Amino acid sequence: MSAATAPPAPSLTANVRARPGRAVLRAETLLFFREPGSVFWVMAFPTLLLLILGFIPAMTEAKDELGGLSTVEAYVPVAVLLSMIMAGLMAMPPVITGYRERGILRRTSTTPVRPTSVLGAQVGLHAAASLFSAVLTLAVGRIVSGVALPGQILGYLLTLLLAVVCVLALGALISALSPTTKIAQAVSISVFFPSMLAAGVYMPIQQMPDVMARIVELLPFGAAAQALNQATAGDWPDWIHLGVLALWTLVLSASATRWFRWQ
Repeated sequence: MSAATAPPAPSLTANVRARPGRAVLRAETLLFFREPGSVFWVMAFPTLLLLILGFIPAMTEAKDELGGLSTVEAYVPVAVLLSMIMAGLMAMPPVITGYRERGILRRTSTTPVRPTSVLGAQVGLHAAASLFSAVLTLAVGRIVSGVALPGQILGYLLTLLLAVVCVLALGALISALSPTTKIAQAVSISVFFPSMLAAGVYMPIQQMPDVMARIVELLPFGAAAQALNQATAGDWPDWIHLGVLALWTLVLSASATRWFRWQ
């Protein structure tokens, strides 16, 4: 074939048009890692917290009030959930709300890159970051403090997936209801601290008063923490805890879908 009849090389625009999802994911990934604050708080801080606790001798001693667990062992599922809370509540909502506030979602609706691709990339990135942090936390807990790996792997993975979807649905709902980035940040902070309480960051659920523990177990992160504890011990997570987590996930996902605005 001569040069005169050879087809032109595909342009960058053609590549984006052919693979918009891949192009958006690559761009969003680069933007995500250009924010060192988000990377640190989501992917490093929970593991660093567990690492610090592991170097305190008193934290590695078994305690009766924790059911024979050490403080470090009790905080492994807490650290796992903390990374998800950081990603879903503190990192993702301001980004999505900012995209809508600046008209980015509206403008992408007129291009081969659909707004759903941007949202999907954001959800996927923060889910992946949370799961990476969970694996890192488990590895550090095992290597540094000798914390046993989950005895019920399938139950642990199921709980992790439900918890990730749930927290990202909550973050999407905050984005849906917040007209500006500042409001999204304010709402996220308001939800952030009760979520940490329910996950056991301030006090492991095993040490909470009975009434408080029952209330916490009706919240998504309290139910997730209990399910992770049970899976770690080698038991299948209680179906009540999984059911609470699944119900919250459905309600939050449906609400976010119902009230999300593209502009």
